[in-house]
Amino acid sequence: MATINANYDNLAPSYLFSEIGKRTKAFCSANPKAKVIKLGIGDTTQPLPPFIVDAMVDAAKRLGTIEGYKAFGHYGDEQGMTNLRNAIAAKYSERGVQIDASEVLVSDGAKSDLGNIQSIFGEDNNVAIQDPVYPAYLDVTAINGRSGELDKASGKYKRVFYMKCVPENNFSPEVPKSKADLIYLCSPNNPTGAVMNKSQLEKFVEHAQSTKSVIIFDAAYSAFITDKNLPRSIYEINGAKKCAIEVQSFSKSAGFTGLRLGWTVVPKDLECENAVPGRLNQLWNRRQTTFFNGASNIAQMAGLAALTPEGQAQCQQIVDYYQTNCQIIKKGLERTGLRTFGGENAPYIWARTPNNMSSWDFFDKLLNEANVVGTPGSGFGPSGEGFFRLSGFGFKEDTEEAVDRIKTRLHI
Repeated sequence: MATINANYDNLAPSYLFSEIGKRTKAFCSANPKAKVIKLGIGDTTQPLPPFIVDAMVDAAKRLGTIEGYKAFGHYGDEQGMTNLRNAIAAKYSERGVQIDASEVLVSDGAKSDLGNIQSIFGEDNNVAIQDPVYPAYLDVTAINGRSGELDKASGKYKRVFYMKCVPENNFSPEVPKSKADLIYLCSPNNPTGAVMNKSQLEKFVEHAQSTKSVIIFDAAYSAFITDKNLPRSIYEINGAKKCAIEVQSFSKSAGFTGLRLGWTVVPKDLECENAVPGRLNQLWNRRQTTFFNGASNIAQMAGLAALTPEGQAQCQQIVDYYQTNCQIIKKGLERTGLRTFGGENAPYIWARTPNNMSSWDFFDKLLNEANVVGTPGSGFGPSGEGFFRLSGFGFKEDTEEAVDRIKTRLHI
């Protein structure tokens, strides 16, 4: 008889955003005249750049012709259009990184790849994650049966290595003291906004090489790094091609959150304990060609436009817009006496709650006094308790109004 995948029963309760929605709805019902401003969102708000829209419109029109449909209306390569993969590889070369187009596989977004990538590794592999961090890494680890049981008292899984990220280490994780087979790193980090420097990444690369571990590097927010001394790709570190997979996205840099387009780089030099160089690239290729028919052709044409000089210039204007919002939030919070982190090379501001308040207590205080919605830090892991996240992805006018309310209405 059929049975369920019992690993789903081992998932920690996913209540963060549903609880945010529930509390916000209750407040709005009780206060119908209040204008609530949401600064907790991780979604983008600015429209797609005109150059990208024009490329999509042109592609859609071409699909209405015999010639255009023959060109790119049928099933394409599951790995992605050749010209897009070449353009992505060329983008890496601007950072002094040589990636072959055959090592780039285009997908419908980074989130899918970050979860699906575990399928090419052994079931007995253990996993290390930053704490706090994007919850999807932990959820997919549990679903794949690599987490061990959930200790409800601590909120931690028994087989998972939690790399604590706190003010004392500038929210940058320490290398695991014992071997972790798969190591998730997110830089710039969601939610803390911390960016790992070359020295910090070098330690992880050295560790991974010595233990035959594999780093899964989430670089979805790399476009927000303005400091030229900070790496945007883990492949800027010598030796990383032998031990690291990099996942990237058009979502935040070009506004493709709903359009869905990303890519993953699996170098042919990559190896692990029982796989020679090239084998992991073959496995990921096989996984994608088996379960995935390729990203939307129109989305890929949009991605190709986003990587042109004109597309890059227009995308940068959007990134600059969100970074301006971050500075407005960061400066405003600091004027109230709150201690903030991130917001300079990342689109998120991470702040400590005042007076040792819990994350959820501060959520309620911010909502009730300033009518502003943030994201409780505890939703990102045990080490997120006592912090909260605000996002620069809103509209500038709303951001300015929200910060003004925090400065004038919030009683700290």
